[in-house]
Amino acid sequence: MTGITGIRQPKSMKNTNRSLLLGAAFLMATSAIGPGFLTQTTVFTEALLASFGFVILISIIIDIGAQTNIWRIIAVSEKRAQDIANDLLPGLGYFLALLVVMGGLAFNIGNIAGAGLGLNVLFGISPALGALLSGILAIGIFLVKEAGRAMDRFTQILGFVMIGLTLYVMFTAQPPVGEAVVRTFAPTTIDILAIVTLVGGTVGGYITFAGGHRLIDAGVKGKEAIPEVTKSSVFAIGIASVMRIILFLAVLGVVSQGLSLDPSNPPASVFLLAAGQIGYKIFGVVMWAAAVTSVVGAAYTSVSFIRTFSPALEKYHRWLIIGFITVSTLVFVSIGRPVLILVLVGSLNGLILPVALGVMLVAAHKPRIVGDYKHPLWMTIFGAIIVVAMAIMGVYTLMNGIPQLFE
Repeated sequence: MTGITGIRQPKSMKNTNRSLLLGAAFLMATSAIGPGFLTQTTVFTEALLASFGFVILISIIIDIGAQTNIWRIIAVSEKRAQDIANDLLPGLGYFLALLVVMGGLAFNIGNIAGAGLGLNVLFGISPALGALLSGILAIGIFLVKEAGRAMDRFTQILGFVMIGLTLYVMFTAQPPVGEAVVRTFAPTTIDILAIVTLVGGTVGGYITFAGGHRLIDAGVKGKEAIPEVTKSSVFAIGIASVMRIILFLAVLGVVSQGLSLDPSNPPASVFLLAAGQIGYKIFGVVMWAAAVTSVVGAAYTSVSFIRTFSPALEKYHRWLIIGFITVSTLVFVSIGRPVLILVLVGSLNGLILPVALGVMLVAAHKPRIVGDYKHPLWMTIFGAIIVVAMAIMGVYTLMNGIPQLFE
């Protein structure tokens, strides 16, 4: 049986390749499943009810189109996104890296806050102390000798924990599954903003590059690796989508009973209403797991966008990741969640996907970057549609974020 090199490989090597592909998929998926993911899914389900299933379906299709394009081109070029961008147009990679690092830092502060809230629910400690402890744990992962493997295993374990516990809450909520299936294909309401929000929350910003850059670091690259890379990219979207669907059904079960969610913390109230105090504690675990894995993913991916700019950055990239997590933690612990300050920075995240995907699509047709690889025309067209749609919404978000800074 052949592996990613096209040569017959021993069983231990095949298992290693499978582990790397699975690790990259879970890194991307758990990066997407953060505090914002939980809140967005809950709020949109409460507003759209069963018709939110249609939003999830369309967003999954778009997510797969964006991610498979990006991961394939990264693998074929055997370079990270910022280096591809610089090869295409000198300086463009630095601009892309700036967007990713700024957006990643902004969202990481929110992720740290979510981790603190999760431990607050579980143990009654202050969110600040919970955030500090979570930050220390995340830093510990990158102090391990084999940090990449530790990161892969960490995200896989917590990914399964999140899905398993939310699945339990979904069953206790007793959702109208039949209605959800019908409305997924025949919605009574179609919300374009919800679709774009879900796409941005799943493959926007740094998230879609998490797994792609992880595979480059692990040596899974080249034209011969395309089948495995494509499978891994789709599997990653699948993991995030399974969590989204389970949470959607849990929320739908609660609101279909006529129960009202607490607007100050909608996801927590879903777990509480569905399964009582046990459900509330489960929410604490899910929130913490979602947040802390996103902290790891955001830090790793953000630094991966700058580590190739100089030998020194490459040599000390692990310490840069640790510094990234430290800064995110200290900002939250010392200042709290600086929402107004981060509005503009956070809204930049909406521009990263169209810029990055646009760069990738152009690069895919440059032989000096991808060699003799021929990118499928349908993937290029699909990707271009996503670029235009996300660019429009990204600009809209940015323009609405600026006035809030001065209110």
